[in-house]
Amino acid sequence: MVVKATIDGIPVEVEYGTTILDAARSVQVKIPTLCKHPDLPASAACGICIVRVKGNNKMLRACCTPLEDGMEIITNDPEIVEVRRTVLELILSNHPDECLICGRNNNCELQRFAADFGIREERYSKFLRDIPADVSTGTIELHPQKCILCGRCVEVCQEVQDVWALSFLERGFNTRISPAGDIELNESPCVKCGQCSAHCPTGAIFEKDDTSKVWEALRDADKYCVVQIAPAVRVAIGEAFGYPYGTNLTKKLYALLRRLGFRAVFDTSFGADLTVMEEASEFVKRFAEGRGPLPLITTCCPSWVDFMEKFYTDMIEHFSSAKSPHEMLGVLSKTYYAEKNSIPPEKIFMVSIMPCTSKKYEITRSDEMFASGYADIDVVLTTRELARMIKQAGIDFNNLADEEPDHILGDYTGAGVIFGATGGVMEAALRTAYFFISGENLKEVEFKQVRGLDGVKECEVDVAGRGVRVAVAHGLSNVEFILNKVRRAKEKGEDLPYHFIEVMACPGGCVGGGGQPYGVTDELRIARARGLYEDDEGRIRYAHENPYIKKLYEEFLGEPLGEKSHHLLHTKYTPRPVYVR
Repeated sequence: MVVKATIDGIPVEVEYGTTILDAARSVQVKIPTLCKHPDLPASAACGICIVRVKGNNKMLRACCTPLEDGMEIITNDPEIVEVRRTVLELILSNHPDECLICGRNNNCELQRFAADFGIREERYSKFLRDIPADVSTGTIELHPQKCILCGRCVEVCQEVQDVWALSFLERGFNTRISPAGDIELNESPCVKCGQCSAHCPTGAIFEKDDTSKVWEALRDADKYCVVQIAPAVRVAIGEAFGYPYGTNLTKKLYALLRRLGFRAVFDTSFGADLTVMEEASEFVKRFAEGRGPLPLITTCCPSWVDFMEKFYTDMIEHFSSAKSPHEMLGVLSKTYYAEKNSIPPEKIFMVSIMPCTSKKYEITRSDEMFASGYADIDVVLTTRELARMIKQAGIDFNNLADEEPDHILGDYTGAGVIFGATGGVMEAALRTAYFFISGENLKEVEFKQVRGLDGVKECEVDVAGRGVRVAVAHGLSNVEFILNKVRRAKEKGEDLPYHFIEVMACPGGCVGGGGQPYGVTDELRIARARGLYEDDEGRIRYAHENPYIKKLYEEFLGEPLGEKSHHLLHTKYTPRPVYVR
């Protein structure tokens, strides 16, 4: 059913149920809003999106009011502008004036609207709540004084991620966000995914900044600083410098990182190729040889690992023991690379540039993250932190010439780079698993059934005459749907619904990670993923055909799942306290 109306005199036709806010956008009318995010349902919390409807004395909130047939809507007049300004002034009366030292300075939605509405004085007395910051996780920081109670973080944590680490406490003027029970965030069910920070419009939640550690290391002549970039970073960093969404800046990043002072520049996609070798071998061992329980669950996501260790401990036996790609590359930098270049491993300082806040947690998650005798990774920076470092360094990033990586741990295949998109890990692993089982490469290399932004993707893939039932889920609420199907089948003694499962905590996978540039929407996720798939198409497309991976096994590791590989490239999982959500 189509609804017809006018917005600021412009005729509009939309599907029944479309909100006034979305209908206005369809005719290029932008109604301001602080609480509404495209990923989330409307909460109508802020009140800035008010509009007037002819014949109605009330001002309606555009984000939650469906367009009705015959409506004549006015989105802008002097009274509406004054009401919006007053709402902003009231919000600012409960907000600290700390813009210059805030993690969201120059990238804050509240700050932008205050500028747009020309707020130059404080008409209302300040009422600031004395609530301390929570920095307990070491990954994301919670600054409740800067919260405007829009509800985005609560909504994404509870409904999209189904983690329930954040909630509203108290009422009225005392309302605030906090973990339930008013405990520290690190003691809550929080899995450090950072989706709360990615959706927060202000500086109430943001990533822990570790750039000073990296600057200090780069200044230390006794340290041999090396760096790696994750697949999803290359297609998102450009957003901070005016590039179109999804622009692949891989080779420009290599040049930039050398300009910053890193002695060697590696690529996490090489680590992804290595992960494929180990995980595909695990799958073949379980599926083709019957040695180990099915389904095999694969991922490179530490938030999912944390989630599993808290809520799905019965699935630990199904989980691939392979470390994530950046951890694999980290340990190799302090063993294989150090040996080949006669560098004392204790001098190597490895920095990972990741799209993810939970990678900061992962590097100290267990003893296996120190397999070389040293930390696999010394510091993790998010894409946002790297963007700040580039600006601090005064480097003209846009005009840098392309450069190559250090090939020994930098050359990668298309299979490695698509790890950054949901379904990419599964697709890459299946390409190599097929070869391991059949002895030949796939003719149709792309598994388009596992691509895209559907929360759950299920299909059956023919692998050398045998049907492999696979599932891909992203966003933790969708992950639970998949795992509960496996649980029910196991409890009832029925055939398992899947043989192979990929899970990612963040919607869209790593391209939508909690450390990526702000303002993520499905449009951005699609564009970033497209950049990765285009990179895949122009490369060797099988991890097992990467010549540097072959050389690594010949010279150093021996074979996938071998003794040395197991020691350096694999990890264990530990059940953690049971949380009730």
